[in-house]
Amino acid sequence: MSTSVITKFMFVYKNEQRQVNHILKKALSKRKPETLYSPAYYIIESGGKRLRPMLVLLSAKAVGGKYSDAYYSGAAVELLHNFTLVHDDIMDNAEKRRGRLTLHVKYGDDTAILVGDSLLAVAYENLLKECKGNLKDILSDFTKGLVEVCEGQSLDKEYESRSSVSLKEYIKMIQKKTAAMLEMCCSIGARLGKGSPGEIKALSSFGRNIGIAFQIQDDLLDIIASEAEFGKIIGGDLVEGKKTFLLVKALEKAKGNDRSTLLRLVRSGGIKPDQVKKYKELYQKLGVIEDAKVEIKKYTSRALRSLSVLKNSEDREIFGWLADSLIKRIR
Repeated sequence: MSTSVITKFMFVYKNEQRQVNHILKKALSKRKPETLYSPAYYIIESGGKRLRPMLVLLSAKAVGGKYSDAYYSGAAVELLHNFTLVHDDIMDNAEKRRGRLTLHVKYGDDTAILVGDSLLAVAYENLLKECKGNLKDILSDFTKGLVEVCEGQSLDKEYESRSSVSLKEYIKMIQKKTAAMLEMCCSIGARLGKGSPGEIKALSSFGRNIGIAFQIQDDLLDIIASEAEFGKIIGGDLVEGKKTFLLVKALEKAKGNDRSTLLRLVRSGGIKPDQVKKYKELYQKLGVIEDAKVEIKKYTSRALRSLSVLKNSEDREIFGWLADSLIKRIR
């Protein structure tokens, strides 16, 4: 992809990001009480790539609609996403998000829970502003995505306490926790753009597969990125004892002392932060970091193959660029 094309796509991305940010700000401004909406705005203004809204907008345009057909729905999925982050951070005891204190650390658990709930309600408010003739289908997609995200998070927490989790179970979990929302974004966008059933199915498939790749990459970044790049404390999944792709794959491959070391982590429900380096070295020894990269490439390729149904080559190109951005994490 040429530099000029990438520059063009970046311009589109930044311009549409501004449009969504304007709606997000408007959605939370002039609301009372301040004790609820000031913390809500804190999480929204803390950054984020707005890639989920962009999936909605691009999907609408790819099937013949306009970006402006989907601004409120784009804001709605971003509000929903932040609702999940607020609650996830409480459950994961996370201290940082996007390089800043998490909401519950800054404002307390009670406020954070209530803010998360309010973000979900405001998300539905915004979604309803754009739904017209296909209201039922769009609301159904949005609600299904929400239900699956909650189910995925429940499985994630369940897996933390289990002695073993298979790779098949892990993929099922991330399909719900992460990929279902990206699939929903593409489906809603395609519906808003009046896409055909084939176009809606194809774009949904793109979202689902790129979502799986995205989560495996997230697992990988937790161990190989720097805190400045990742915006979160490195090794947090290991400290919390989360069953990530890396840990599940390592348990599948390890033998002897290596397996005993991993099983101690599982039995204790996590490790101390000063042990992260040791487990990173074990992951490198077992080759699971490279295994993760192979899986990321596999699911990204599946996502891109779904785009063959799109008529406009530029639409296919910008989705390809966005897929790369999801994996590499645009800042």
